[in-house]
Amino acid sequence: MRDVPYETLQDFLHQLESIGELKRISQPVSPTLEMTEIADRTVREGGPALLFERPAGYSMPVAMNVFGSPRRMAQALGAESLEAVAQEIEEVLSLEPPTSLMEKLRAIPRLARLASYASHTVSNAVCQEVVEEEPDITRLPHLTCWPQDGGPFITLPLVITRHPASGGRNVGMYRMQVFDARTTGMHWHPQKGGAAHYREHVRLGKRMEAAVALGGDPAIIYAATAPLPENFDEILFAGFLRKRGVPMVRCRTVDIEVPAGAEIVLEGYLDPGELREEGPFGDHTGYYSLKGQYPVFHVTCLTRREHPIYPATIVGPPPKEDCFLAKATERLFLPLLRRELPELVDLNLPVEGIFHNLALVSIRKQYPGHAHKVMHALWGLGQMAFTKIIVVFDEHVNVQDMREVIWRLGNHIDPERDITFVMGPLDILDHAARQPGFGSKMGIDATRKWPGEGFTREWPDEVKMTPEIQQRIDSLWKDLGL
Repeated sequence: MRDVPYETLQDFLHQLESIGELKRISQPVSPTLEMTEIADRTVREGGPALLFERPAGYSMPVAMNVFGSPRRMAQALGAESLEAVAQEIEEVLSLEPPTSLMEKLRAIPRLARLASYASHTVSNAVCQEVVEEEPDITRLPHLTCWPQDGGPFITLPLVITRHPASGGRNVGMYRMQVFDARTTGMHWHPQKGGAAHYREHVRLGKRMEAAVALGGDPAIIYAATAPLPENFDEILFAGFLRKRGVPMVRCRTVDIEVPAGAEIVLEGYLDPGELREEGPFGDHTGYYSLKGQYPVFHVTCLTRREHPIYPATIVGPPPKEDCFLAKATERLFLPLLRRELPELVDLNLPVEGIFHNLALVSIRKQYPGHAHKVMHALWGLGQMAFTKIIVVFDEHVNVQDMREVIWRLGNHIDPERDITFVMGPLDILDHAARQPGFGSKMGIDATRKWPGEGFTREWPDEVKMTPEIQQRIDSLWKDLGL
């Protein structure tokens, strides 16, 4: 486990190289389609992070597949495993307000540790070693990922905005189509924090300042993807993950602070109501998201390290690198879900379900209809609202084992009785929905049925061998020559 947090993306890449998790590619490779094909094959084969040292036509190296394995995802958060990070989150959530004097004294070290996670401002930063006041962002090696993409895209940006009234900060990851030397699209969905800030600026008729950081501590990159509660600061969450507050620096042309350890920063603004056609884009659903009208980001300044590395990722038919980011969210946010639903035992968001199409959960069933209560409760929790299918199992079912899941599913349901349909919000990228962002969802009660649920038949026992025979054969196994 790492005691000192990474300060930059390059720190993390050095660490990956030291443990054999990084491959340098010295041959010239084009950011147009070629890097995607290489990264796609690599992640499917469980391969290493990639550093393209000579992008064809560009002088800046490109890092890809940095988060593309469970081991690298844990390394990114400075932990031995994602379960270890989840346990820390659970410990923080279990802190009860102290009542007695002795309890208050015992709480001081823990409270002081939490306070140390807050960000702090610095005056000098590596992300401002070079300042380009006449920027041309087309000189950066942006990826054109798939054949029908509308053009090159920035695929791993940290988009930082502020609420015009409260000043609250949001850090989100929204793809950005590069239109020309000074403008990009800003593809955020209505429920995202950056979109909410933009709508408020539009209501007030005010230009919205924004900054886009590329790179930095990988904990910050992950935090930008995390489904945090509304108005919860992603930079503070990153400080918790890295066990130290994130150093931030004020931009040169906008009143926004960015991570001091970023590789590249694009400063700029969005004019209220200015929209431009963006897309198509080969998306994480495995299908192209279609053209649409989205806000325009105008770049006023570019700052960077003297020798930066350009971070990029690809999405498309799973598995891709984003699947490992999503799996980290599954593990890290399970303690938060349990705070709302103590009966929840485990959760599996299968990679093939692209995060929001399928959720498998196991519960400690306590009363008739309990599975249906859990379905509706999950649909009411943050981004779980976009889950198209929720299947609920009993606590002893291993929802991480898809063979067991399918076996139990087929054996435990009467479709007419156990399947529920509801209407509600869906992911805006769900092309099968009856209209964008809205449609039907399905809940399946795959728990063992109780008499109180109208099940009057005898539920049969499972076919299992006796423990005595299993132990007997265990002792003979080596001698059987099988």
